[in-house]
Amino acid sequence: MREAVIVSAVRTPLAKSHRGEFNITPAAQLAAYSIQAAVERSGIDPQIIEDLVLGCGNPEGFQGRNLARQAVIRAELPLSIAGTTVTRYCASGLQAIAMASSRIVTDGVEAMIAAGVESISGLRPGPPSDLDPWLLERKPELFMAMIDTADVVAERYGISREDQDAFALVSQQRTAAAQRSGLFAGEIVPCATRTAVKDKDTGEISQRETLVTQDNCNRPSTTLEGLLKLDPIKGPAKFVTAGNASQLSDGSAACVVMDARLAERKGLQPLGALRGFAVAGCEPDEMGIGPVLAVPKLLARHRLGVDDIDLWEVNEAFASQALYCQRRLGIPGERLNVNGGAISIGHPFGMTGVRMAGHLLLEGRRRNALGGGVAKWGVVTMCVAGGMGAAGLFEIF
Repeated sequence: MREAVIVSAVRTPLAKSHRGEFNITPAAQLAAYSIQAAVERSGIDPQIIEDLVLGCGNPEGFQGRNLARQAVIRAELPLSIAGTTVTRYCASGLQAIAMASSRIVTDGVEAMIAAGVESISGLRPGPPSDLDPWLLERKPELFMAMIDTADVVAERYGISREDQDAFALVSQQRTAAAQRSGLFAGEIVPCATRTAVKDKDTGEISQRETLVTQDNCNRPSTTLEGLLKLDPIKGPAKFVTAGNASQLSDGSAACVVMDARLAERKGLQPLGALRGFAVAGCEPDEMGIGPVLAVPKLLARHRLGVDDIDLWEVNEAFASQALYCQRRLGIPGERLNVNGGAISIGHPFGMTGVRMAGHLLLEGRRRNALGGGVAKWGVVTMCVAGGMGAAGLFEIF
């Protein structure tokens, strides 16, 4: 049977939306940074790549354009490479890896690119104007803002504000430590772009050349006292604050997936492989709990338990839902988001699944190289707007 393996994983730095370095970078260019670097680092001839699957949480925000095809051209890859844009909102990037891997196994494709991008800075403002009246009447929760669903999870499942802030603090501390140790350097490609800057005194907007080399969404000086002082965004009876939720950010990530036998013939050393993918639905007003439904399905198919998984990357859309998922699934804290998560790093919706998968594989390889235990299995989970969860099982080589 054919086998799909991941031979490279690259991402851009993550920058704050609207105020950060990518605030006027077109989405296709933002995607191209990581796509081009992933192909270069893979060491393969791009002519053997058949297709790019690009995850994007809000493709309709870019006038419905097929960003994948534009990203292929923007990355100056061969015109023979096709492109398709897929969306499962926050799980779009993870979905892209699953689709790319399946094409290699089932269709005999030699190599694929799986990527994810989100330019929140570039989205058109305002709510959609064409919502289905039938759905609005019968299931209005489908259109709840995700911040509201996070407050629902906190209240419904008894996740205290104090525990959410403590969880967020750990994320910030782990990311700061990883940055100081240079643990993200191997997965980040520096990006030269132009940034719009507003003069605080005159209000005049100018553009400047910028080289982005590292994430800048995290706050290394965060303290628990500081987090506890923040007001909930939706009012005093709520839970979610600017400190215990993922920050709006821009970025992209990509990996090259190819046939295992071909990789072996070319002398490549794969990072790992996607061994399974599962999705599940839940009530839209508690979309953050989706992973507690997807993960058991995934593990059961592969006859694994939670304790068999060496590294977990659970997306931290909000501390309330990530903490609930950890508790419900029984994930040990020392195996969970070991270098921080979206609360500190940032969460460009469509790219996060690819970022987390790439980091999991690279961190697992690093740990294996250091000895003192083997990291073989990793799981990436995402909660998904509309009431869904997604989970991917990765074998680390």
